[in-house]
Amino acid sequence: MASWSSPLGRASAWTLIGVVLAALYLPMVPPLLFSLNDAGPVAALHEPTLHWYAAIWKNGVLVGAVWTSVAAAVIVGLVASTLGLLAAMAVRELKMRRLVLLLILMPLFIPGVSMGLSSALFFRQSGISPSLFTISIVQVLWALPFATLIILTVMATFDPVYLEAAYMHGANRWQAFRDVELPLISPGIIGAATFAMILSFNETERTALVQGALNTVQTYIWSTYKQIGLSPSLYALMSLLILLTLAMVVLFMAAAFWRERLRKSA
Repeated sequence: MASWSSPLGRASAWTLIGVVLAALYLPMVPPLLFSLNDAGPVAALHEPTLHWYAAIWKNGVLVGAVWTSVAAAVIVGLVASTLGLLAAMAVRELKMRRLVLLLILMPLFIPGVSMGLSSALFFRQSGISPSLFTISIVQVLWALPFATLIILTVMATFDPVYLEAAYMHGANRWQAFRDVELPLISPGIIGAATFAMILSFNETERTALVQGALNTVQTYIWSTYKQIGLSPSLYALMSLLILLTLAMVVLFMAAAFWRERLRKSA
């Protein structure tokens, strides 16, 4: 059997990586191609056009769904990262850390439809009407476990010696956290917020059960697909979402790389 360090082993490793990347990213290509088609999704691509992208912004329902998605994503990003930081600190500081972590991760093990239905029933029994608030609640519940895990991972790399040094210089626990630990783990908090926003923007099944008359982009896509099927304008919308998600990931990675470079040069 060839070693991974041999030419044959390296070629096999790169081939495996290429197959995995192709399986991940090739499904994203057809929507982009069909969104540029001037004659519909089933016809051959003759003259690429951006007509369907322009048509998106002429749809009032869709524009409203976009703004709802953006507002929910911002709320979820801020709330989930803040609660994730508090939860990570609780896991680190409290004695029953495993129980705390289990309670935080519980939404990951509950099917999305079940969580959406139970949330909708709870809101109805509590007299809370479907709104941006209810959408944000269910999306925060979904994003919080991921945000907590991201922040916990970053906090695990933090050396507590820095806190001890701050205490020796007269800082209390809050000052040491604010001035020493928080700046060092801030990339993880930003990463958690970014990931929570991406999850919010792409969430469908839980949101659809508590949104009422509102629409998000994803629920709009799903309901339109169920009613009339796929169309070039829908492909254009899907392509924009894919590009937006990839752009957010790339920007976060670039910001993290630049911050690390500045830290090393300081």
